Amino acid sequence: MTLWLVRTGKYGEFEQKFLDDRRIYLSWGGLATDLSGMTSKAHLRELLELRFPDFTKAKVSNALGQLHAFVSGMKKGDTVVVPSKKKPAIHIGEITGGYTFDPTGGTDYTQYRSVKWIASDLPRSTFDPDLLYSFGAIMTVCRVERNDAERRVREIAAAGPASRELSASSGDSHKELSEGAIEEDVDLERLARDQIARLIIQKFKGHGMERLVEAVLVSQGYTTFRSPEGADKGVDILAAPGPLGFGRPRICVQVKSTETPVDHPTLQQLVGTMQSVHAEQGLLVSWGGFKSSVEKERAQQFQGQILGSG
Repeated sequence: MTLWLVRTGKYGEFEQKFLDDRRIYLSWGGLATDLSGMTSKAHLRELLELRFPDFTKAKVSNALGQLHAFVSGMKKGDTVVVPSKKKPAIHIGEITGGYTFDPTGGTDYTQYRSVKWIASDLPRSTFDPDLLYSFGAIMTVCRVERNDAERRVREIAAAGPASRELSASSGDSHKELSEGAIEEDVDLERLARDQIARLIIQKFKGHGMERLVEAVLVSQGYTTFRSPEGADKGVDILAAPGPLGFGRPRICVQVKSTETPVDHPTLQQLVGTMQSVHAEQGLLVSWGGFKSSVEKERAQQFQGQILGSG
């Protein structure tokens, strides 16, 4: 089987549509054309040159490879990874359908393949650096082949966030990037963020993350109280402005340093705790990001002064 990378738009604007519809879309609004009969690269190239006359030869060749992969390269049973742009997470699916054209789908949703999501919201820190590097390709659609990636991603999907232990027990050491491995078609900003995140979680895992969040609040002029290690009853940190902490707003902070995305009950616990400690605002910090149930409530809780951070 083959492993594919598919992106959900420059800003991740199509991500929720991918997940809700259980599909991967070729979200190229300027190409709402049925490509099912164009199995040869020559036909696809002719179409691209006709539709996009301003494209350079290099740009046409780049788009050609992606179109051909989506239309003819992908097969049922292949694995697809979809990196999130909205949180530090990656979704993994299995392709279950062939190329489909739906003229009623709307500008960005006319071309798709059906998928079965086998793992969603997996923290990026679950994946070894070499896999994250491969997932940093800037193309919308591409094949991932290096370092036995398809097998390893399948194992991660089966094990979830615990796959770091699975990888070690199976004899696979975490693969690092070698010097000089950087290529021009990789998102260097995302790669740098992954390396920084890897260093942070090594230094501040567990209660260390609470100390880091407290230090950030103190640097912003807040006076803080951090609960002792152990049962914190939903309060990791209390913070308020001023030298004695008598200012407003009064903030209740809950910190989760695990690699598992935070679920809706955790959010509701914070809301309840805010009331018990008379806090006007809440800050939920989650290293593993948030499950979709929490993301969907973000707008409502934003008005209620709950701030999420992943």
